[in-house]
Amino acid sequence: MPDNSEALLRAVLSVTARQTFPPDKLTEIVLSKGAGAKQLQAFNLCDGTKGQGEVAKALKLDSGNFSKTVGRWIDAGIVFRLGEGREAKLLHVYPLNGDATKKKGPSK
Repeated sequence: MPDNSEALLRAVLSVTARQTFPPDKLTEIVLSKGAGAKQLQAFNLCDGTKGQGEVAKALKLDSGNFSKTVGRWIDAGIVFRLGEGREAKLLHVYPLNGDATKKKGPSK
């Protein structure tokens, strides 16, 4: 029988996160400070398989600015670092769909 521990933990994280951060609130956090579609793409790339440098390089983002963005996301509790140093991977609470930038507006 295959070990499904990682899949189950990701599912628990996603369900819990959706209760804590509904999609509109999560979108507001990701797209704060004038962020746009590239920031949304960057957030979605934080799927636990890529490091900060890989995400920045894939989207041609300024690494210094993206580092600040990641720090803000970590402080908000919507992204986690898995591991340490250059080997650390970024994991979002759950991905946002592509039309989130169109729905951006004040939260209730």
